[in-house]
Amino acid sequence: MATDRVETNPAVALGKPIIRGTRIPVELILRKLAEGATHAEVMDAYPRLTQDDIHAALAYAADRIAHETVIPHVG
Repeated sequence: MATDRVETNPAVALGKPIIRGTRIPVELILRKLAEGATHAEVMDAYPRLTQDDIHAALAYAADRIAHETVIPHVG
């Protein structure tokens, strides 16, 4: 499973999700991609990352959003 590459550790990055074996937060990867960086650019900036790590970060985010509860604003 791709999300097996993501872990949380209270001693690293304040417990935020990181790529296993690194100190690279999932959030950082997502922000870079959202800013328009390509996968290759992210991997160049963070040489320990692989294509599979980037896919895992995206899958992790999708899984978290899938389990969100949305309360519509009525007004």
